[in-house]
Amino acid sequence: MTKTVQFSLLCLLSLVSAFTAIAAPATTDLKLWYNQAATLWEEALPLGNGRLGAMVYGKPADETIQLNENTFWAGGPHNNINTAALASLPKIRSLITTGDYAAAEALAAKTITSQGANGMPYQSAGNLHLEFPAHTQYQNYYRDLDIANAVATTRYQVADVVYSREVFTSLADQVLVVKLTASQPGKLSFKAYLSHPANAAFSTQNANTVLMQVQSADHEGIKGQVQLGSLLQVQNSGGSLSQKDHQIQVKNADSVLLLVSMATNFINYKDISADALKRAQQYLDTAQQQFQRQPYQARKTAHSTLYKNYFDRVTLDLGGSEFSTEPTDQRIRLFAQRHDPELVSLYFQFGRYLLISSSQPGGQPANLQGLWNHRQDPPWDSKYTLNINAQMNYWPAEVTQLTELHQPFIQMIKELAVTGQQSAKTMYGARGWMAHHNTDIWRITGGIDYSWGSWPTSNAWLSQHLWQKYLYSGDKAYLAEVYPVMKAAVEFFEDFLVESPDKQWLIVSPSMSPENAPKATGTKIAAGVTMDNQLLFDLFSNTIAAATILNQDKTLLPAWQNILSRLPPMQIGKYHQLQEWLQDWDDPQDKHRHISHLYGLYPSNQISPLRSPELFNAARVTMEQRGDPSTGWSMNWKINMWARLLDGDRAFKLIRDQIKPALTADGKISENGGTYPNMFDAHPPFQIDGNFGFTSGMAEMLAQSHDGAVHLLPALPQEWPNGKVTGLMMRGGFVLDISWQNGQVCTVKIHSRLGGNLRLRSHSPLPEVAAFKIHKLSGSSENPNPFYQQAQIKTPLKHSSKNLPQLSLANSYLIDVPTKAGKDYQWTCI
Repeated sequence: MTKTVQFSLLCLLSLVSAFTAIAAPATTDLKLWYNQAATLWEEALPLGNGRLGAMVYGKPADETIQLNENTFWAGGPHNNINTAALASLPKIRSLITTGDYAAAEALAAKTITSQGANGMPYQSAGNLHLEFPAHTQYQNYYRDLDIANAVATTRYQVADVVYSREVFTSLADQVLVVKLTASQPGKLSFKAYLSHPANAAFSTQNANTVLMQVQSADHEGIKGQVQLGSLLQVQNSGGSLSQKDHQIQVKNADSVLLLVSMATNFINYKDISADALKRAQQYLDTAQQQFQRQPYQARKTAHSTLYKNYFDRVTLDLGGSEFSTEPTDQRIRLFAQRHDPELVSLYFQFGRYLLISSSQPGGQPANLQGLWNHRQDPPWDSKYTLNINAQMNYWPAEVTQLTELHQPFIQMIKELAVTGQQSAKTMYGARGWMAHHNTDIWRITGGIDYSWGSWPTSNAWLSQHLWQKYLYSGDKAYLAEVYPVMKAAVEFFEDFLVESPDKQWLIVSPSMSPENAPKATGTKIAAGVTMDNQLLFDLFSNTIAAATILNQDKTLLPAWQNILSRLPPMQIGKYHQLQEWLQDWDDPQDKHRHISHLYGLYPSNQISPLRSPELFNAARVTMEQRGDPSTGWSMNWKINMWARLLDGDRAFKLIRDQIKPALTADGKISENGGTYPNMFDAHPPFQIDGNFGFTSGMAEMLAQSHDGAVHLLPALPQEWPNGKVTGLMMRGGFVLDISWQNGQVCTVKIHSRLGGNLRLRSHSPLPEVAAFKIHKLSGSSENPNPFYQQAQIKTPLKHSSKNLPQLSLANSYLIDVPTKAGKDYQWTCI
């Protein structure tokens, strides 16, 4: 368990002048801290309650807190369907079949991808400014982000006065809260106001409250229709307040509380009829009442309590180091040169912090930048990229016990299943629903970005999240709720699949292996790519399993089984690589950042060292060929891949590559990726998927449950010889606590939520127990627990004469334990 963080931020110096100094913390297990203010957005510290986001710079004289509201997007309700797709589809398929890929891609770029809107950008909600003209000269500076409590603090000293700011986006009160204090009475004098990069209208609500109203931008022919209302209220204790030009001036106060409320007219992707100002006012009034009834400390505790209900479910301790008291940016800068396991643990927990902060039930899912964006035109519009990035955002959700935070993403999938009926029918003449590789808050489902857009299988990947959530929870009511979405995705492919001309396989055409272009054709467009075949294997297998569990659609299952049997098998190419395309087009020098055809290794479970050792080897060869150098989400996908390849040392090498400074010595953003000073992932620029992929990758290194058993420490690197993790969630409702010493399992505690057979695999024998029955296994019998059914893939086709050595798990220890729901099962070292 991570040791309790106890340290004092203020140390009184024993000197006659009685000046107050601020000390560096004694330990920083769950804090990001710095001894200087942020000058770049990538140095500011993120706060969020799922709906409201804030980036705190911590500048003494001219503080900036950049704001976001998760429904403030450009444009308005629309879909971006290209009606020319259906008529051109036979010609595109014919061109692919005859090998004229350039012509096929050019035609698809005109008739499949949108010729108008390509998705709306997520936009900044503006800034809160606090100006302290007398604070330009200061000393003993300190700022932090406490991810154990979701509160940011700034402290510094001017003359003999210590000033303190606490900031949080309240989960309890749905407002941004800023508390300003000084160590002496009457010392707070400053100016507070709101601003926005677009045209904003300002007005005065009352003596201590100002209003800012903004309309979202027009974009690509879609009129901006989202209205944002923001209210700033200043409550002073002591001193005086005045207003001028919609700025609030505070003079000689003892302490000050600022509340910022924001809301839009957005109700859902097709309804923006709410009253933004009325909503914002209701949030503010409710919060003000709460702060009047209770002291500030009680409301801060109410916020942190709600946050900790999620965060405290998982703890991680990889050991300490003498570097833990250094500023976080310095630790990032020097990480590659030394052993700092606490920074790795902090990075893991920071990913969980970001998911809690950017994805709350009832809200929008985390987008490409989560919740945080300071631009009107963010990179890639900060949309939802559905060929890896949006999915990666939610990889940590189930395994690190943040299942409720999966809900916004699940809801988006349900909504895409509605808007995607239009693209399925109009563009492809098919039943069911589909979407291409990108969407936004309006749930567009048309293709975008020309040659990048002709990928019709995001519905299959999104449906995988629906099924995986069930495997962790066992909730049949939930499964019944999402089953129609899975079934409708199956219906689309029943109508869309075509026969391959040579082997009569059923394949997806047109498509691509995102976002790669084989050297053989020079174009992205293709048919029957490996990733599509893997995705459809999961979609049909999982939907058949769901129908069987729910006792539905028995008459449809034979047809679905037939399609499943006619999907192409995976293939091992001439370089002993896992083929990316239907043809053996792979180039061993290809270093493309996408490794889409390894979906079958992770996040799927189709490639196994136990059941498909040659495919397992081929996947490793592919990973070796692609190489480690990469950035952002690609780097962190590879951490997950190497964990699934049971190579903890290689996974840790990628961790070292990830935790490198993304700013150059002169403060500019490097093109080589890494980590920004505020621990945001650098693609570059910032994309949050890398942070989430890092967290899920570490979880995969410590425990896996996809391959027929709960596998303890499957990819433990040598750098973590001792440690403890608690609260990891395994499929089938098993909650895992585990400690290890000298690389071997020491204690294990399993809480069984659902009951059923628990199969454990470890690389060292577990301590003997007498409190419950254990069955030692030898061999590879199927786990009778239905949540641990293994993928029944086809025998791969092999086009290589190589026979590589196979990884053996014969020396691992395998046991079965019959469990009862609600019971704990524990092994303890003597």
